[in-house]
Amino acid sequence: MQRSNPATILVLLMLAFGLGACASSESKDDQQALVENAHASAKRFAADPDMTWFRDNLDDAEGILIIPTMVKGGYIIGGSGGSGVMLARHPDLGWSYPAFYTMGSVTLGLQIGGEVSEIVLVIMSKAGRDAMLTDEIKLGGDVSVAAGPVGAGAKAQTADVLAFSRTKGGLYGGLNIEGAAIATREDWNRAYYGKDVRAVDILITGTASNPGADPLRETVANVNTTSD
Repeated sequence: MQRSNPATILVLLMLAFGLGACASSESKDDQQALVENAHASAKRFAADPDMTWFRDNLDDAEGILIIPTMVKGGYIIGGSGGSGVMLARHPDLGWSYPAFYTMGSVTLGLQIGGEVSEIVLVIMSKAGRDAMLTDEIKLGGDVSVAAGPVGAGAKAQTADVLAFSRTKGGLYGGLNIEGAAIATREDWNRAYYGKDVRAVDILITGTASNPGADPLRETVANVNTTSD
């Protein structure tokens, strides 16, 4: 498992907490709230008539990372940040229980205002899935990333990760996540499952479970049956 860059982790914490993307306590209620928000995002994406490719191809993916609230903002020095959950797909066992992650990026230059989006990253390759099991990765560096196809007849690019984003108003945004860093939230994993567990324990070996995440798992498993 690769070692995390302290500077990158500091940026992630500043974005995830400083921009208000998630609560900072380690109460199990906070983790359950994030799981439920991710569930709501999954249902919105699945029901969206422009997300045909997403519905038709999720069963072939290696995993999915859902960030229900991604906050973008700043002045001169800006960025985006948010926390989310990842589920991995097992051909025989179905979708795993969720592991907790945070994602953030920093940008420089004149920028005013802010935006709130919900993000879904569909992990298409085993290399992309395995990279997500490490402490911290960089999109576009450790794994390739491309915009997910939107609309009828849209074609997917070849990449480890396909990124979909929607503003809270339902419009598709142009959030650029190239260069964004993603890190595991071991403290939230520990709080939610009541024991020390790593992402690999939750996503691959399946040694952790929490019935509070079953509705999310069911929705992800049945995305391709959702009617427009």
